Amino acid sequence: MFTLRVNGETHSFDGDPSMPLLWYLRDELGLTGTKFGCGIAACGACTIHLEGDAVRACQTTVGDAAGKSVTTIEGLDPEGKHPVQRAWRAVNVPQCGYCQAGQIMQAVALLKQSPKPSDADIDEAMSGNICRCGTYQRIRVAIKQAAGA
Repeated sequence: MFTLRVNGETHSFDGDPSMPLLWYLRDELGLTGTKFGCGIAACGACTIHLEGDAVRACQTTVGDAAGKSVTTIEGLDPEGKHPVQRAWRAVNVPQCGYCQAGQIMQAVALLKQSPKPSDADIDEAMSGNICRCGTYQRIRVAIKQAAGA
């Protein structure tokens, strides 16, 4: 048995440590904001923070996260008032919305690392997050707006 700290709460787990963290978050904890997209870490829909770094929950195991801090979209700001979340709404980024939790988590990690990113910084950091609706221009605008907040 080991513990994980998810969104500030400690949870015990005595299951298979090779279980993808995505399934633990969704099926065991009921945190369904983190989405399953491709299962091979290529789309970014399952992006979460592990010790503050953006990682893909579909390829991170529960064992990899043991004893570490995990933040999901639900834990970013329970009231949805994180500067990136506010900018996302102000710019009307989402269309279908499926990828947006992963996009937001990736953007938050980018701004933590580079508080005033250039267009090239944004393009590079966000390149692993796919939006089938093509909202990339609005994503860039929202990230720049959040950086100014």
